[in-house]
Amino acid sequence: MSVSRRRHLCSLTAALALTTALPATAAAAPAPSAAPREVLFVGNNWEGTADVLKSTGDFARIGRIDVVPDKAERMAEINADPIRWIAFMTIRNSVGEGHDQFVDDMYSTPDGRSVVVSRPSFADVVSIDLASGRINWRFPVSGFRADHMAVSPDGKRVAVSASTGNAVHVLDIETGRQLGKAATGDKPHENIFTKDGKYLYNMSIGEVNTQTDAPWLDWTKGDRRITVIDATTYQQVKVIDMRARLDAIGLKDFSDAVRPAVFSPDESKLYFQVSFFHGFFEYDLATDRITRTKTLPKNPATSDDRTTFVNDSRHHGLSMSPDGKKLCVAGTMDDYATVVDRATLQEGPLVTAAKPYWATVSGDGKSCVVSESGTDQVTAINFATGRKVVSVPVGDHPQRVRLGRVAADWSSPSAS
Repeated sequence: MSVSRRRHLCSLTAALALTTALPATAAAAPAPSAAPREVLFVGNNWEGTADVLKSTGDFARIGRIDVVPDKAERMAEINADPIRWIAFMTIRNSVGEGHDQFVDDMYSTPDGRSVVVSRPSFADVVSIDLASGRINWRFPVSGFRADHMAVSPDGKRVAVSASTGNAVHVLDIETGRQLGKAATGDKPHENIFTKDGKYLYNMSIGEVNTQTDAPWLDWTKGDRRITVIDATTYQQVKVIDMRARLDAIGLKDFSDAVRPAVFSPDESKLYFQVSFFHGFFEYDLATDRITRTKTLPKNPATSDDRTTFVNDSRHHGLSMSPDGKKLCVAGTMDDYATVVDRATLQEGPLVTAAKPYWATVSGDGKSCVVSESGTDQVTAINFATGRKVVSVPVGDHPQRVRLGRVAADWSSPSAS
């Protein structure tokens, strides 16, 4: 056989071998992982757990997370430090209504692998691995209590209010490294990133655990304001004090402590609740003035004695339908939730709810979901009809409810 013929046969044999091997190689390659599953996280504040629910449909529970897996270690530290012990007990006997506060707020990472939780009684933020239930990282906030959070639109940063440190920390959501810290008013509370991620709005609510609740004692509540923060430099760029805006429309006896708030889709309007008031306001950012006031019905069974309102909040919870046409209001002390038409400010049916503490939007945008801290359940209300869709039992004293993600095949971590 000639040399050239032998070379041709060898080349042909090698090509056939490679062709035969290709399907096996392709079959051996790992299949791409399924996209994360959208869920609702419900923080059970007094219990120290978070329930994970379907984000639409029947909102059935698919699992539960222990958000204080390091409880023994944290309690040992607190018991060894007299100052921290006093702060811990103060939280229990004031804002905690006789209970420890183990989860205020939570957001998942974009890939659904971890959930980040603010823990008021432990004055920290932790990242918990959703597969194992173990803590990835822990960040102690300034002062003695962690509160509301917000996640940036790209999911890479999380902001947390240090409610006794009068500051907001912004952390890398994957590592817990502090990216920036900004000063706020007294007792920072709600945080909202703008849609472009350029600014962070922080609302401070002042002292809410004192009995000096009469309008003439309003000055004792401290410095309450909206602080607008540059989310790149973390410097204050603007302060909005609602005191002057309320006075301008003749509401000098109303508190200027801005509680839950929500932007309109185009971010031209801000809707917000204030301490002691059974309703909400519309604020126009361009003209810098309050443009409309909505007073909602009182529950005849609810006392008007301000000192009986939990943490000064008569209504606490506000969300908006994705199309911007409807607002959903949690009437906390009045024991109802209702959907309000944004154009007319006409409320719909008053849906009975026991001490509803928060309002958010379902994954499909069709429902408002409120946490009923008085009956340990969450209730979905249809934006279109204003009627109740379903209630689902959860853990002890649900507060914040947030949309998030878990792995497609996620189940609760084992007890080990």
